[in-house]
Amino acid sequence: MDFEQIDSTLVAEVGGKGAHLGDLRRIDGVRVPDGFVITTDAFQRVVAEAPSIGARLDELSRVDPDDREAVRVLSADVRRAVEGLPLPDDLVAAIGGALARLGEDASCAVRSSATAEDLPTASFAGQQDSYLNIAGRAEILRHVRRCWASLFTERAVTYRRRNGFDHRKVRMAVVVQRMVVPDASGILFTADPVTSNRKVATVEAAWGLGEALVSGLVAGDVYTVRDDRVVGSAIAAKPRLVEASPQGGTRETPIDEQRRKEPVLTDAQVVELVRLGRRIEAHFGRPQDIEWCLAGGDVHIVQSRPITTLFPIPATDDEENHVYISVGHQQMMTDAMKPLGLSMWQLTTPRPMDEAGGRLFVDVAPLLATPAGRASLLETAERADPLISDALRTVLDRAGFLRSLPDDGDGDGAAAPAALATAPAAIETDPAVVTELIRESEESVAALRREIADLSGPALLDFIVADLAELKRILFAPRSHQAIMASMEATWWLNDHLEEWLGETNAADALAQSVPHNVTSEMGLALLDVADTIRPHAEVVAFLERVADERRKGDGFLDELAGLPGGPEARAAIRDYLDRYGMRCAGEIDITRTRWSEEPATLVPTLLGNIRNFEPGAGARRFAEGREESLRKERELLARLRELPDGERKAEETKRMIDRLRTFAGYREYPKYGMVSRYFAYKQALLREAERLVRSGVLRDRDDIFYLRFEELHEVVRTGTADAGLIIERRRAFRSYEALTPPRVLTSDGEAVTGRYRRDGVPPGALTGLPVSAGTVEGRARVVTDMAQADLEAGDILVTAYTDPSWTPLFVTAAGLVTEVGGLMTHGAVIAREYGLPAVVGVEQATRLIQDGQRIRVDGTDGHVQILS
Repeated sequence: MDFEQIDSTLVAEVGGKGAHLGDLRRIDGVRVPDGFVITTDAFQRVVAEAPSIGARLDELSRVDPDDREAVRVLSADVRRAVEGLPLPDDLVAAIGGALARLGEDASCAVRSSATAEDLPTASFAGQQDSYLNIAGRAEILRHVRRCWASLFTERAVTYRRRNGFDHRKVRMAVVVQRMVVPDASGILFTADPVTSNRKVATVEAAWGLGEALVSGLVAGDVYTVRDDRVVGSAIAAKPRLVEASPQGGTRETPIDEQRRKEPVLTDAQVVELVRLGRRIEAHFGRPQDIEWCLAGGDVHIVQSRPITTLFPIPATDDEENHVYISVGHQQMMTDAMKPLGLSMWQLTTPRPMDEAGGRLFVDVAPLLATPAGRASLLETAERADPLISDALRTVLDRAGFLRSLPDDGDGDGAAAPAALATAPAAIETDPAVVTELIRESEESVAALRREIADLSGPALLDFIVADLAELKRILFAPRSHQAIMASMEATWWLNDHLEEWLGETNAADALAQSVPHNVTSEMGLALLDVADTIRPHAEVVAFLERVADERRKGDGFLDELAGLPGGPEARAAIRDYLDRYGMRCAGEIDITRTRWSEEPATLVPTLLGNIRNFEPGAGARRFAEGREESLRKERELLARLRELPDGERKAEETKRMIDRLRTFAGYREYPKYGMVSRYFAYKQALLREAERLVRSGVLRDRDDIFYLRFEELHEVVRTGTADAGLIIERRRAFRSYEALTPPRVLTSDGEAVTGRYRRDGVPPGALTGLPVSAGTVEGRARVVTDMAQADLEAGDILVTAYTDPSWTPLFVTAAGLVTEVGGLMTHGAVIAREYGLPAVVGVEQATRLIQDGQRIRVDGTDGHVQILS
């Protein structure tokens, strides 16, 4: 097919690159070198239907993608077989005719164009091969086969397996395009590839062919453009270029000394190139990664693909500038969420939340617009997550980005969302307040479980809508909010005053150990009690070790326990634990995530670690030791205060705040426990309804409901019809979102604004973070990304991306904690303080910079991590 015949509807026939080139030809003012595409029909006939290839692909599909040697050997065998395949006579004739139209002796680029390449949700850039300056029919035919074979390079095979693409379903077209012999070439990103700012374009340029840049042979000049103006440039030394070789192919050539540091482009050329890029971007409707070349003063576009690494921007219907804060960083769950999970969280929260990239964000631009609101938000953010606070200050420093409004006169920032600005009323320091709040929540959850058990159809969805109001009534009850704020304010008061009066840093950390009514810390200690039940039974322990090694799924292994000596007791202990805590899991704010009750084997590695690392009675002993340490610290601080001027008054005030802290600190964890308890009841009922929809043919799979928003699911249940195409598209989008890293702060320009810690006295080379639990510890780093695969020993330091309450059972073994995400009052910080673990959170890229097994020192008082070996 000639380019003139091709557009974006023909991806299945011409692949991503071919379709984009056909579309580019249709954009006014865009020059694309002439060419044609050998379609996927040819690949199907010659490669996919070849029996010798099919057998090899079956074997390749079975190999573990992490077994690099097996992938390397098998993929090389497939490539050799493909390159040796004969071409049918009619295909050879058709290619010959197309070459004649280009000019029989034309030098061409022969370029791979796979059907899964350059899609909006997955970029296969660089996964297959292209060949430049190929002339003559025989050589072009040989390189067509080489392009087909490159579909099975080791990197391409591994990429497809890890991103859910079937080897047999990917087809390869081949682009044959007249070569342009350029003076200069390069890449244009219509959005900044570093910051993701959609209003900033970046141009990279080098002499000769762009292969020099793509291969990393030279560093090109880099130009930054905003609002039709070059706002930055870095001119590189370019010692060599890549050019077309007279013998075919390409060659490297040294550049004259004088020319090496000359700019490749003028500012006018850069601006004109970006204008052209904006036209291409507008056509495709999303930021583009464009390959260009300059020949005789004319710009030729040889490729354009979507930039798939940019984090999406929340959709708005206005022209205002917005500033978004990540909800995931506040909730300690930065993974992508499925549509049902997103919508349920939005139905739960009283605060408007915007959606992008499978995550939720709060627009704080209205709050930043007023002096009082701005001050309140920055103060809160500084305490919770200094990286968010610093990023917000960076945005505020940009003149004109945000509009500024006067306060409404009362100084409370009421022009901003009320939920962010409301101060709690006073509450008495009375343990009965906490027990009453917990009792009310437990009775409400019990009533929900009774009432939802037999509901189905529209009545079930209507019931959940009504019950969400009850969830919000309990979750956001003023008294509950006051209790939580009382513990936080007591923490801040103690830390501020005791540092001022005694020079004691983070004094509240020790005082918060082993507080009553902390359902999350109790959950970690309760698993120690389960270990005590199992430990005496060697056959049960051996069986659970096999369960862990085999990575069992489901809960069938619990029934198998019954036949072992001690098995009934072990099963009863695990089931009792699940009855109390089985609604929890990693990422539990997403209702679609698999709960412990659904996958009990998740807990087995941690349970085995408890059996191995602790003596009987460790749970009760651990709690008692923490309480005694807290009381000892209290006595010490009060005694030191009494020795100060006006010491009795200071000691009395401090004692009141310590009592307040210990009364309410444990309750901080309870509202989320109550919420996920309700979520699990909703989920179980919705999955029963999903099974009914599958039986009636409305849905293909039970978990299809996870890819529908709650409102959409309500309509599917009501009408008995579902959009299968929408569900497929949502699944594909979710896979792409999983690969993205959400920013803490995002602007409506698409810029991911990065904050930094501004702190003196950090040891050279140390990783900086937020100190949330005082103390210093050295130990072996265990980098854990999946709790089900954790293998901690006593004295190890847990290093992970984030921890929510589900990670608490690991805390009883760990000697310290390091996370990439977190704040002073997030769950991991609260539990670390209660268990007395030195902890530093908000350490950027901790799981990449710290290697599993390295010895590290965690300073939870000053907030840094040192890598010792």
